[in-house]
Amino acid sequence: MRVLITGGAGFIGSAVARRFIAEGIDDVLVFDKLTYAGNLDSLAPIASNPRYRFVRGDICDQAAVRRAFAEFRPDVVMHLAAESHVDRSIDGPAAFIETNVVGTFVMLDAALAYWRSLDRQAADNFRFMHISTDEVFGSLGETGLFDEDTPYAPNSPYSASKAGSDHLVRAWRETYGLPTIVTNCSNNYGPYHFPEKLIPLTILNALEGKPLPVYGRGENVRDWLFVDDHAAALMLVAHKGLVGQSYNVGGRNEKKNIEVVETICAILDELRPRPAAPRRDLITFVVDRPGHDLRYAIDCSKIERELGWRPNETFETGLRKTVLWYLENRAWWQAIRDGKYRGERLGALQ
Repeated sequence: MRVLITGGAGFIGSAVARRFIAEGIDDVLVFDKLTYAGNLDSLAPIASNPRYRFVRGDICDQAAVRRAFAEFRPDVVMHLAAESHVDRSIDGPAAFIETNVVGTFVMLDAALAYWRSLDRQAADNFRFMHISTDEVFGSLGETGLFDEDTPYAPNSPYSASKAGSDHLVRAWRETYGLPTIVTNCSNNYGPYHFPEKLIPLTILNALEGKPLPVYGRGENVRDWLFVDDHAAALMLVAHKGLVGQSYNVGGRNEKKNIEVVETICAILDELRPRPAAPRRDLITFVVDRPGHDLRYAIDCSKIERELGWRPNETFETGLRKTVLWYLENRAWWQAIRDGKYRGERLGALQ
């Protein structure tokens, strides 16, 4: 297949691109604007592969998007490009509406025109995959799971913008017949993760002896999915997923935020002991994020049952691999710490 990956220089997108090149025979075009979270260093392992191409472009730029379709002629579009950090969406929601809603419209509009131009066989084989989040479903109580039929109830500007993009994808399928598939995933973690999210930020702050901020009392629960397991799921959906279906992808690893932070501290204390004191002494509880959803948890039995996907990593094995990667790849994250993002708090409304 010829696979066009938007946002392919980001955290999840780069993992998908690396997996396609390493494990498949497919050609890949990464289309990415290279905003603050896009990083070509994350694609360095595949940069010299003849089946890989990169185009710098904005999904809101209609001409650039249509040119990418015309020149690359994809069989599958994997649309991952998005503004993705809840805290940033609180500080600046406009960018999230522009990229996640308007950008998705531009992608759908270009995909529809391209699909209509294909011959019958190519049109039958074409797929537009939209990669979304479990946050569109809102917040769970202490029990229950999100499944593919859970009503949408987004609570942050970020999740509202992703919900809007999900609805656009459905509308383009129902109205125009565009062959689309939607996936909704739980919280990803792993190598190459931009250090504004909980796990990489905690790892780096702990290494540097800085305070480890935890919202509220750390009681919020997330289902954690190792990014390489997610990439494997998306690759499987690209090859075997059914048009018109949605698939939830989760790790079956529910953890309270405080448990995550404490586990990272324990791993680092084992691998890089801190003479002064255990790293858990760095934990600092801070005022909670506005509209902070209590709990997310995904029922991923559909993709397991229908496509045979299973995650390879438990939270414990995946987190240890993640910590080791950051210890061994200081050059990747030090460049970010020196320039783009120094670990300051975002989305406090203060």
